[in-house]
Amino acid sequence: MSTTPVIEVENLNVTYRDFHAVRDLSFQVRSGELYALLGTNGAGKTSTLETIEGHRTPTSGTVRVFGRSPRDRAAVRPRMGIMLQESGFSPDLTVRESVALIGRLTRRDDDVDRVVDLVGLTHKAKTLVGQLSGGEKRRLDFATAVYGTPELIFLDEPTTGLDIQSRDDLWTAVDRLRENGSTVVLTTHYLEEAQQRADRIGLMHRGVLHREGTVAELTRTLPAVITFTLASPAPALPVQAVIGAGGSVRVDTFQLQKDLHLLLSWAQDHALELGDLSAGATRLDDVFRAIEA
Repeated sequence: MSTTPVIEVENLNVTYRDFHAVRDLSFQVRSGELYALLGTNGAGKTSTLETIEGHRTPTSGTVRVFGRSPRDRAAVRPRMGIMLQESGFSPDLTVRESVALIGRLTRRDDDVDRVVDLVGLTHKAKTLVGQLSGGEKRRLDFATAVYGTPELIFLDEPTTGLDIQSRDDLWTAVDRLRENGSTVVLTTHYLEEAQQRADRIGLMHRGVLHREGTVAELTRTLPAVITFTLASPAPALPVQAVIGAGGSVRVDTFQLQKDLHLLLSWAQDHALELGDLSAGATRLDDVFRAIEA
């Protein structure tokens, strides 16, 4: 992965009359990485992405894509693929015609049938868009975004409406694109997808980039959690814990392995069973909750 930024955002501000949607936002996306820009509803993600994609003019600040202004559509747009939440294809065009149309509009070269097959829509190639299911339309959205294997691909909620197999197929295709050097910017409400696949994550809330880093860097800011239940009164615990109703116990720790070992040894020494024992690192959704708090 190159350290050369494909996207550079510096002190970006986007306002709508009295509403400040994006505030002094700065970040970079490196060549070849999968960068997830996540946030709560109204966090400013859409305004940010629309500006990067060249659909919106910033109120202030600088945005560069491939070193150029994204408003320079002739230079930038052919190198960029965009999968929107809703593409708005004409219902009177077939799947194949829709993919071919996007190819002509973006001036990227590819084989239409190859792309239709890539997303598993060959059997629907002659079907009108208006007759597709919701999941099939999402696959068509993906097809038009990756037509011509663009260097930069935006995936906005790419797996919404897809069944498990279709999700797996989409991510397999994304992996292949990345192997060929494509850079991917992802937005999703499925946090587990970002946690599993993103090289780096930016977390936005109320127009501000609150945190940025790898999953490990973001989650280590909060303690890991150990939970279990005790069926009967027990000796004093060997670690600090919160004891709730029904004998439930929660331990927040930055030393997961050490404290788990202490608890297991303590339980064995006192012939106790730790019921429903669960231990694990903080998840990305916990980091989200901490930002919103």
